[in-house]
Amino acid sequence: MTATLKDTTAIVGIGQTPFARQLPESEKTLACRAVLAALDDAGLSPSQVDAFASYTMETTDEVEVAKAIGAGDVTFFSRVGYGGGGSCATVAHLAAAIATGQATVGVAWRSRKRGSGPRPWRDTRTQLPTPAQWTRPYGLLRPVDEIAMLARRYMHEYGATRDHFFNVALACRNRANQNPAAVMYERPLTREMYMTSRWVSDPLCLFDNCLETDGALACVIVAAERARDCRATPVYVHSAAQGLPAQHHGMVNYWTDDPLSGPSWTAARQLWKTADVGPQDIHVAQIYDAFTPLIPLSLEGYGFCGRGEGAAFSEGGALELGGRLPLNTGGGGLSEAYVHGFNLINEGVKQLRGTSTAQVPGAATCLVTAGEGVPTSALLLRS
Repeated sequence: MTATLKDTTAIVGIGQTPFARQLPESEKTLACRAVLAALDDAGLSPSQVDAFASYTMETTDEVEVAKAIGAGDVTFFSRVGYGGGGSCATVAHLAAAIATGQATVGVAWRSRKRGSGPRPWRDTRTQLPTPAQWTRPYGLLRPVDEIAMLARRYMHEYGATRDHFFNVALACRNRANQNPAAVMYERPLTREMYMTSRWVSDPLCLFDNCLETDGALACVIVAAERARDCRATPVYVHSAAQGLPAQHHGMVNYWTDDPLSGPSWTAARQLWKTADVGPQDIHVAQIYDAFTPLIPLSLEGYGFCGRGEGAAFSEGGALELGGRLPLNTGGGGLSEAYVHGFNLINEGVKQLRGTSTAQVPGAATCLVTAGEGVPTSALLLRS
């Protein structure tokens, strides 16, 4: 097989609602507002939409969105599992559908009331499928507990410290401080604040955790030829991949042969194999940051540094503007909003359009990743 997605489709519209701890609208209303904003950004009408993609955890389905916005006949629809691991795959599925002629105008979205919504892990009686039956009865009740175990193993194996995790949190907060749409806009973070904050799950403190946010985001994908006629500057989908490694057991991936080599490694091999660029050619990255330790693990998985070097990579302002790899320039899940990583896609588009609030000069390539620790996905975007 020689066919690839390389630059055959483009993101031509992005949209989002405000982000807050609590918003009054329903998830359906938020979803429709984000979708309509993205279509308006692209200069396309709802009646032209014939494809949808979102997450299996999305409560508003494509039937409801299509009716509410006034879509035409829909010829492709897809849902991707594993929570934040599915973000980039929603775009990838639409790109594949459009490249193969199954659809012409695709909309990907995520709407979530995580700030004001329920906490599903509070009722452990409903949380006991495999492999959770081997972990939740013994205290690993929340995602943060599961990642904390992985973080402690990483610290033990490679000498990562809390200062390294702080570097990640600080880089994201500094970018959020430049972004008026971010929940943490104009709310600086200091090392003292970080080091004295309350524990959430040792070794992870308050600022190692993503925000709990209400909000929605969407983007619009069309064929590259059509993209040139749309209102906004097109951002091309250069490469896309998903990753589910052998032996994988989700975030409780402790009993595999190599717990610190997660789904990002599998996704990365496919991503770079079908691309004309490599890690050394990436100008800016939007890396999934539900928890700070996921950043060094992802830096290693996607080839920006060697095994065990992800923590040290963060030193010396490497993740800041002007550093080796400017990271999560809208603030990411840690400081802009946590909507299962979809804001990272939209921020990648802004960077390549040159419209980010923390613009990397001359940015022409951007890596966007979905959640590490779960079956994942990734995109390479280019201007």
